[in-house]
Amino acid sequence: MPITEILEENARKFGADVALVEINPQEMEKRKMSWREYSLIESSRVDSFRSEMTWAEFDAKANRLANFLLTRRMPRGTKVGILLMNCLEWLPIYFGILKSGCMAVPLNFRYTPDEIRYCLDLADVDMLIFGPEFIGRIEEICDRLPRPCTLLYVGGDCPTFAESYNAMVEHCSDKPCGIKLADSDDAAIYFSSGTTGFPKAIVHKHRSLMHSCKVEQNHHGQTKDDVFLCIPPLYHTGAKMHWFGSFLVGGKAVLLKGIKPEWIIRTVSQEHCTIVWLLVPWAQDILDAIERGEIELSNYELDQWRLMHIGAQPVPPSLIKRWKSYFPNHQYDTNYGLSESIGPGAVHLGVENIDHVGAIGVPGYGWQTMIVDENKNPVKPGEVGELALKGDGVMTCYYKDEKATKEVLKDGWLFTGDMAKMSEDGFIYLVDRKKDVIITGGENLYPVQIEDFLRKNNAIKDVAVIGLPDARLGEIAAAIIEIKPDFTLTETQVNEFCMALPRYQRPRKVIFAAVPRNPTGKIEKPKLRKMYGGDQLVAKQNEIQ
Repeated sequence: MPITEILEENARKFGADVALVEINPQEMEKRKMSWREYSLIESSRVDSFRSEMTWAEFDAKANRLANFLLTRRMPRGTKVGILLMNCLEWLPIYFGILKSGCMAVPLNFRYTPDEIRYCLDLADVDMLIFGPEFIGRIEEICDRLPRPCTLLYVGGDCPTFAESYNAMVEHCSDKPCGIKLADSDDAAIYFSSGTTGFPKAIVHKHRSLMHSCKVEQNHHGQTKDDVFLCIPPLYHTGAKMHWFGSFLVGGKAVLLKGIKPEWIIRTVSQEHCTIVWLLVPWAQDILDAIERGEIELSNYELDQWRLMHIGAQPVPPSLIKRWKSYFPNHQYDTNYGLSESIGPGAVHLGVENIDHVGAIGVPGYGWQTMIVDENKNPVKPGEVGELALKGDGVMTCYYKDEKATKEVLKDGWLFTGDMAKMSEDGFIYLVDRKKDVIITGGENLYPVQIEDFLRKNNAIKDVAVIGLPDARLGEIAAAIIEIKPDFTLTETQVNEFCMALPRYQRPRKVIFAAVPRNPTGKIEKPKLRKMYGGDQLVAKQNEIQ
């Protein structure tokens, strides 16, 4: 069934229960309010630092937007963009677009004006709903958009170049709009993360969204009583699709606007969160804060926290070993997926397989996997090949890009571009991105393997390994290393540490610098190659892509 029917069912069954909570710790700090003061007035329905919404309100707000879109005579399949920071309005807007038969098009909040313009054009967006953080960026491009686009502003003091979302929508009916949807209807366009250049527009049907609900709930057994802490950006498939497992059973989501370790732990305690999905850097920051004495776990109510899971990037086994030393009772799961496969869960470790940490896991619920060579023939266990996925969550296509679609979709299989291998006991291990493989003197180097090794060094906070051009070897491995605060590390010490690696895997160059990551936690290797690799290697990467 279409995913919008879940919202309607939750409104009928749990209408008075809280569905969404927004926490804004920055506002608390601005008002010099302590967390204790916050907890004493927790029952407050609406405030600038905490607000909440029931399932009935959620559904009513979505219906109002759907009915408004119909008054604008937007035909089925019209693309409506969303450019908002995580906030209480985000999900009702998303579901309102879907209810109307239109397609939701979430945009990355880090996009520059030109990137916004590019994506609006690529996806044929006819209406953009945006928030106050983006006034300047939208004003810069509003007079030079390549197609007419209605601009709706969410917030007070509406700019002159836009219409007020509240004024337009609040008087519309909060009853269902009557549009009949099917699993086969197009539902949303998500943009690829952009780590390989300009993003592609990924089309998903309602079937894909519904599949993500079933996958997540099957993997983690969410119940109505679970409370999901959502920290990553909602424009991405990751966090939202993980919450979909709770959404399926009427579970609450808490939207935390901030990633400081204390904010995360405090929110888990105050809001009684049971499930938290983290990125690797956030988990590392929490552990570092605990070890520096900045967080004393005994000061918080954390017994209800049952599951911590991670995705979006390879997970160092050493990180999970550290995590379990502080949170021994936590279930843990690794999740693998792409925006092209509706986000997480195509492969997952499984909470019962923590003894296999380091693997991305086994095929997820309703998913098939295959590891193939360059001719698309399956490889033997232990051999490296490209990971392919098949299931109801696979995208329909790259919008308006038939060539790119044909390159990755064949006979229902999605060829991911990720290099992987399978162990004899059936667990899949991610080796690296196909485009990130370094060929040095005829040997294939997989940066993830070197990065995992370097992260075992206690002084290293983050690391990225990239290929740099070399006249003799073609490429050499360079390690960009970000050192933990209050630690020191020299190139000599790094080289000595790497003596445990095979000679051909040792980095030939060490650079001490910050490791840039995008909002979903992925290392921005094209940016690093451009910074350190010169035009020669950038051109090579473009050829591969």
